[in-house]
Amino acid sequence: MTTPSSTTTAPARFLLLGDSHAGPIGRAAKAARIPFQGGPIGAGREFTDDFFEPREHDVVFRKAEADAYYRSFLADLDVDGLGHLAVPLVCTFGLSSHFVATRENWHLYRRDGGFAPGFLTGPLFDAVVRATVRDALAFYRHALGLGLRVLAVLPPQRVPEQSDPTVFTAAQETVRSALDELGVELVDLRARTTGPDGLQRPELCEADDAIHGNLAFGRLVLADLLARGL
Repeated sequence: MTTPSSTTTAPARFLLLGDSHAGPIGRAAKAARIPFQGGPIGAGREFTDDFFEPREHDVVFRKAEADAYYRSFLADLDVDGLGHLAVPLVCTFGLSSHFVATRENWHLYRRDGGFAPGFLTGPLFDAVVRATVRDALAFYRHALGLGLRVLAVLPPQRVPEQSDPTVFTAAQETVRSALDELGVELVDLRARTTGPDGLQRPELCEADDAIHGNLAFGRLVLADLLARGL
């Protein structure tokens, strides 16, 4: 996990919370001297189920290290709870589709080496994926309920060997749809960052790494955020 980072030379323009996919965004903002607070506070698999407790005007992360990072960000923003945040919240929680798409998780649903026609777009698959990321969806719902502007950044389109590419794509679409239903703004750069095969272009991939984007990818995300007024 990349160490959380932030800039404080001017009033922050957004709070960044997420897993390691938040790292390139933070690095890009820091390099461009765009003031923000936040960064990665844990690994992607930690932000799907039972990772936080809602409070009336805040959240508490169950993992002490994640909560400590979060509290430090709030302190730097001079607020005492998420509900008092005056800038947009940018998140990557629940969007590590490669984790959802781990091959061994889907053996039960395969028949004769593949999925039944329509399974990946059907109600059972939709329900399984939503259940897998239920707490991430609950986090976004709670943040929106606090009156925040919330943006979620789709991750690099990279599928490690242990994950099923078809499940990755379908699971991502399920989560994207769920977030859209909630009213979360989706930062979806796939049309600009992928090749004909639908996967991340090599020049936007972190070297010697199977899942992350690099600084160039982070810059594209940052540019999109700035274009939205952040």
